[in-house]
Amino acid sequence: MNEKKTSVFSNGLIWFGAGVSIAEILTGTYFAPLGFGKAMAAILLGHLIGGLMMFAAGMIGARERRSAMETVKMSFGEKGSLLFAALNVLQLVGWTAIMIYDGALAANGVIPVANWFWAAIIGVLIILWILIGLTNLGKLNTIAMTALFILSLVLFKVIFIGNGAIPAIVDDGSLTFGAAVELAVAMPLSWLPLISDYTREAEKPFAATAVSVVVYSLVSIFMYVIGMGAALITGEYDIAQIMLKTGFGIVGLVIIIFSTVTTTFLDAYSAGVSSVSISEKINEKWAAIIVTVIGTVAAIVYPMDNITNFLYLIGSVFAPMIAVQIADYFILKKANAKDMAFQWRNLGVWLIGFVLYRVLMHIDTPVGNTLPDMVVTVILCVIVEKVAEAVKKN
Repeated sequence: MNEKKTSVFSNGLIWFGAGVSIAEILTGTYFAPLGFGKAMAAILLGHLIGGLMMFAAGMIGARERRSAMETVKMSFGEKGSLLFAALNVLQLVGWTAIMIYDGALAANGVIPVANWFWAAIIGVLIILWILIGLTNLGKLNTIAMTALFILSLVLFKVIFIGNGAIPAIVDDGSLTFGAAVELAVAMPLSWLPLISDYTREAEKPFAATAVSVVVYSLVSIFMYVIGMGAALITGEYDIAQIMLKTGFGIVGLVIIIFSTVTTTFLDAYSAGVSSVSISEKINEKWAAIIVTVIGTVAAIVYPMDNITNFLYLIGSVFAPMIAVQIADYFILKKANAKDMAFQWRNLGVWLIGFVLYRVLMHIDTPVGNTLPDMVVTVILCVIVEKVAEAVKKN
């Protein structure tokens, strides 16, 4: 085996690119009604919850040298995993379209040409990233990430230092703390079915997974804070208007386009990897390119301004899925279903977790609904397995 493995540094760069995202800044603007203090607490707590889940998911793939959807087979069976692989491809097509749509809309707000023009530009750049390939991005990724980081720091300085004190906004009750925590969990949660696609190729599994999660979490928090601070100071929730009001023109356009490309590349690439889990006849690189083309066309044709229901759908499917995997792999230490067609007990536990998540959406808790759902699902998975073992012995 002479496969080229990814270094700890390159894994950190990949997840830095995932964190530097227009979607993260936009989501951060939603926290403004809480005021700076409570918003910061919600952002930090949400990323702690999401980061721990990401680490667990990434470690399974890193240890087993399997893609995210290949690790799902270990807990749900060969055919049972197809449900999650198909849903993962669909959510990744959705994310690709949403990211291109948001990027094009923001770019067009800075330099008005046409939304379809900017969507096409972003789509072509994503395809270029895919063709270069994950293990060959090296220097190009380093240059792009360094430039984006510097531009993000400048944006942070302009928002927080160039505008005086943060306004003391009184909590207006339009966003509860629990709902804010869930918004902060939403982004790390969306990466759960993807992270193993990258950690599986790491030279040093533990270090690469830890660095990936820490780098992503810190950068994501930074992006959320930029969005939240911008909304508090400028009173704007439109990223293009925020860029213009803070004095960014061409520089803002560069941030928008390249942050969209580096984040959306991961969605498209992982859609290709997940497609191979459905059928080994599929070429993952070409599948990723097809997903990018579909996402670009969808971004041009369909309006995608409200993604709240989409985020909740992702949470309800993948939070209980990874909870079952965590219980199966780390607590029960079995995860031995890859040669079975279906692992019905785990599929049943997942279904209960899915329903519970949908119920919890209507209940306001201080920690959101992902954490309670996952805790209950993990406990239920362990209990069901222990009962099954006891019945076998008798």
